[in-house]
Amino acid sequence: MSFNIANLIAQNFDHKFELHEQHLNNQMVRVLRTIGYDRNYKKAMGQYLYDQDNNEYLDLLSGFGVFAVGRNHPTVISALQETLTLELPNLVQMDVSLLSGLLAEKILATTPENTNKIFFSNSGTEAVEAAIKFARYTTKRERIVHCEHSFHGLTLGSLSLNGEEIFREGFGPLLPNCNAVPFNDLDALEKALSSKDVAAFIVEPIQGKGVNVPEDNYLPEVERLCKKYGTLFVADEIQTGLGRTGKFWAIDHWGVKPDMILMAKALSGGFIPVGAVAMTQKIMDTVFNRMDRAVVHGSTFSKNNMAMAAGLATLQVMEDEKLVENSAKVGENIISSINAMAKQYEFLKEARGRGLMIAVEFNMPKSLKLKAAWTMLEAANKGLFCQMVTIPLFKEHRVLTQVAGHGMNVVKLLPPLNLSEKDRDWIVNSFDQTIAETHKIPGSIWDLGKNLASHAIKNKNK
Repeated sequence: MSFNIANLIAQNFDHKFELHEQHLNNQMVRVLRTIGYDRNYKKAMGQYLYDQDNNEYLDLLSGFGVFAVGRNHPTVISALQETLTLELPNLVQMDVSLLSGLLAEKILATTPENTNKIFFSNSGTEAVEAAIKFARYTTKRERIVHCEHSFHGLTLGSLSLNGEEIFREGFGPLLPNCNAVPFNDLDALEKALSSKDVAAFIVEPIQGKGVNVPEDNYLPEVERLCKKYGTLFVADEIQTGLGRTGKFWAIDHWGVKPDMILMAKALSGGFIPVGAVAMTQKIMDTVFNRMDRAVVHGSTFSKNNMAMAAGLATLQVMEDEKLVENSAKVGENIISSINAMAKQYEFLKEARGRGLMIAVEFNMPKSLKLKAAWTMLEAANKGLFCQMVTIPLFKEHRVLTQVAGHGMNVVKLLPPLNLSEKDRDWIVNSFDQTIAETHKIPGSIWDLGKNLASHAIKNKNK
């Protein structure tokens, strides 16, 4: 009997949650069932997911930014199928591969002119790990500075630069000499750098947790301060890069030139994991400075042909379909449309972001009845109001979103970059109707809120 994936899936389609409870992270299954996200998806195309009853869902998470070109893009699939049939030599470790050279060339055509070398990895967190090592070796310094509330990955080195305590708790001791400064605070950064012992300042141009956009002078001043004190400026574009913010790189909004640019997620096309570090010639030549150091840092699968083909196809799709331009246009429209609702809804503070990296933030209202309801939720668990928004967005409107971070009243949108006008209307109307329901007390959405608060309080008392 031949091995057949389609048959395997068909035979076990109804057992995925059971399998995860038995063999994987059963707490994730509990979360999905508690908030009503336990769906059996059978198909995905572009920005849409389809469940077993063929209901269509609009995916505004895109695998945390992985599916920038949409799910199952035919051009990327075709490139991967072709690569599989060519019988190419792959991972010949005492050799260099053609496809990795071509992908490096294609990437570097999009980055600032000071970055002219590429190191490939398997993921974003591996790219961060590489940047830590390269910065320390190049500068002969140990300290790494990052920002509070940052997210740079979950392996030990990148976790040491993670600004959220919930991810760090219990996994120490982490790397020494890693220090946090507030995001968008130049005085704090200069104070940290002035000791002239900092190897690198690693920063997300726009913070993923909360979608925090810096002031216009922040990144240009970051670049100046890093040069002044001999610190490498590292832009973590793992989530913000490849068109996400309406520019190819988020740094392009401010015209800065980091010493290293970290990328992953969208570069994969959603199929084969790939990450990379774009860097200056000086960094590459310092780290790999002799023939016996040619393999001083690497990753076994990092330049595999499938990942490189996926990256090449993804960049071609972005160019052909003008996805960067679409991200800027549709994203600006969504942000302005939601902001236009702020006068109508007390709970709504603002929508913000760049391109299709969007935050919708809520705050305490002024009227007594709404304020009392808000306070009840916040007392149970900070940020619970947003769960009361995301759940009906999903259940009633089939729009998949998430809370932007722990303890935040911010809903985050990170959709594929190919959203249409129909999708734009779907998003705006769904938010409009859901936010309107939160202003109706009593109401069904507040029955949900009370249940969420009850669960939160029970969890606190365990």
